Amino acid sequence: MSRTRSLFIGPRLRRLRRELGQTQAQMAEELGVSASYIALIERNQRPLTADMLLRLAETYRVDLADFAGDGGEQLSGRLDEVFLDPLLSGLDVGAAEREDLALGNPGMAEAIIRLHTAYREGQLALADKAGGDQGHNPLDETRAFLTARQNFFPVLDDRAEKLARETGGDLGAYLLSRHGYEVRRLPGDIMHGAVRRLDLHRRELALDDGLDGAGTNFQIALQLAYLDLGDALDAALADSQFTEETSRKIARRALANYAAGAMLMPYGDFYREAERNGYDIEALGRHFGTSFEQTTHRLTTLQKPSAKGVPFFFIRIDAAGNVSKRFDGGGFPFARHGGSCPLWSLHDTFRRPREILTEILELPGGERYLSIARTVTAGGGAWGAPRVTRAIALGCDIREASRLVYTEGLDLAAAPATPIGVTCRLCQRADCTARAEPPLGRQLLADDYRRLVAPFGFSDG
Repeated sequence: MSRTRSLFIGPRLRRLRRELGQTQAQMAEELGVSASYIALIERNQRPLTADMLLRLAETYRVDLADFAGDGGEQLSGRLDEVFLDPLLSGLDVGAAEREDLALGNPGMAEAIIRLHTAYREGQLALADKAGGDQGHNPLDETRAFLTARQNFFPVLDDRAEKLARETGGDLGAYLLSRHGYEVRRLPGDIMHGAVRRLDLHRRELALDDGLDGAGTNFQIALQLAYLDLGDALDAALADSQFTEETSRKIARRALANYAAGAMLMPYGDFYREAERNGYDIEALGRHFGTSFEQTTHRLTTLQKPSAKGVPFFFIRIDAAGNVSKRFDGGGFPFARHGGSCPLWSLHDTFRRPREILTEILELPGGERYLSIARTVTAGGGAWGAPRVTRAIALGCDIREASRLVYTEGLDLAAAPATPIGVTCRLCQRADCTARAEPPLGRQLLADDYRRLVAPFGFSDG
């Protein structure tokens, strides 16, 4: 029997016994074993056998899958991610030691992961201050919260997948049978600007009838997340360090949206389809009945150690270049303040609506990324109904790009790349015709005898 399947889960058994208010002797008597055997299991000196697992399930009505878990594999994988941090690179902590910790003392392993997450949040906060942060912003705090956790919340994925199975694929019928709320479609003028409203008096979930099928399903899933997964949302926020309640509420809303997406696109099924289809966003949307934007959001969350997808970054802008959503995954160094580079084809999508534009980007330091950009539309649904068009881009490090259908037949090593900068103030390219501001740390040169192609002339050092 392999080590990971032997179920050395002493801390979990100890926690169960303490929750039941029992001594080792009392538990041993109810299970028909010796107290010393219970003590050995709790100290991970004996594995939990299949027979003992069945006795526990029958005696204490515990869920076998929840209690046995994954043998520490997921926790061990999360520890591996922590020890990839350069801060810990000098420590001689091998894979076997990390696995021992995850299997033998999951509470301590979780503590290390939480401490590292808090450290990353602190680093992001310092970066904001160094970049000239002009004050507290709840949205920035939420972005830092998501980024520090790589936009991955396994507790929400697990619970949402179970809930999806319970609904049987009919969210509206489940909402009625489980909670007594009937879904009702109402015109926009009656909804008074809302797309979803839970009416406690009439026992109905009112939805704007301008929503399409994907939008309707998402709003029902979102309401179910609030009704059925509130404790999981709070658990995902348990180690957060927000400076004010507004930030926490915004983060909770973001997690509810995460859970709704996980309900419509369960992790296991979605990961398998993504790998099979080469991360084809439109094909995945057809398969799961989700919109382009919903699908791209879900693609940024595939960070489960045992089934890890391509690490993606994500950004959404309006026609003026204002950033309304951003996820700093995939190693892309988004500017903490300001917009993105105008040379990026993300901005060209407004001239070619709903057409997917792919592009290889190259930063001044030589880092290369694949970008997949397209416009998306919100609102509308009826004549005269207001709508807004935005552009979104999903991207990844060029080293991961061969996994995507968008690079089929393309020689990634030889393919031309668009030279872009993170932002004008941080880009040192002197010959950029699209430059809007001079770079930091360079002296501007006034020249009465020449007019350069670039709008600013500046010194070499």
